[in-house]
Amino acid sequence: MAMLKVENLESGYGSMQVLWQPSLEVEKGSITSLLGPNGVGKSTLLLTVLGVVAPSGGKITYEDLDVTRMPSHDKVDLGLTLVPEGKHLFPSMTVHENLLMGAYRKEARRHREESLELVHALFPILKEREKQVAGSLSGGQQQMVTIARALMTKPKMIMMDEPSQGLAPKLVGEVFETIEKLKEEVGLTILLVEQNAAASLDAADYVYIMHEGRIKAEGKPEEIKGSSEIREAYLGV
Repeated sequence: MAMLKVENLESGYGSMQVLWQPSLEVEKGSITSLLGPNGVGKSTLLLTVLGVVAPSGGKITYEDLDVTRMPSHDKVDLGLTLVPEGKHLFPSMTVHENLLMGAYRKEARRHREESLELVHALFPILKEREKQVAGSLSGGQQQMVTIARALMTKPKMIMMDEPSQGLAPKLVGEVFETIEKLKEEVGLTILLVEQNAAASLDAADYVYIMHEGRIKAEGKPEEIKGSSEIREAYLGV
């Protein structure tokens, strides 16, 4: 069953159209990867789905609800959340304080302790460092805090924009292990935007390839891996 369905989406910034009617579906309980080079509209698609950027055409359905024009905070209340690109932390606040900032919804506040337990089980290092200020953590640990804070909103579906960006190869592996744990152990549905095609193809259940604001190819990871044409044209691998 599709948890999220995007149909012929059009959006952009002012007079600059970025999305030219891409369509995609994210199955409940799956990891769906959206791949493609920089600047093709992947982040814009996530921001439009969340409602940060207003669509000019098309339709967005989440759990069978038409949410095309719904404000972002209402979508978050329905369990849809975004881990944005870069580390959007409060650097002078502690790890613990940053995590609590994620539990601002009424539903999330009710489950705050339970969510903290889950986050500490997934990221033991954050339990160890909970009194440390977030700005003093390594890049990989800051990325963990960013993902963990999104989990504190009690999401059903999480969209991630370039979670491995700027990380050392060893840490990239750890981030992708975490993403797979979120699916296997927490039961989350994940839409993943990544430049790291190799790691994304390994983690994903289904893959879409975007180029110039359009979906150019889609399929199971092994089909994408097996097509040298697609890999060379769009992924550079």
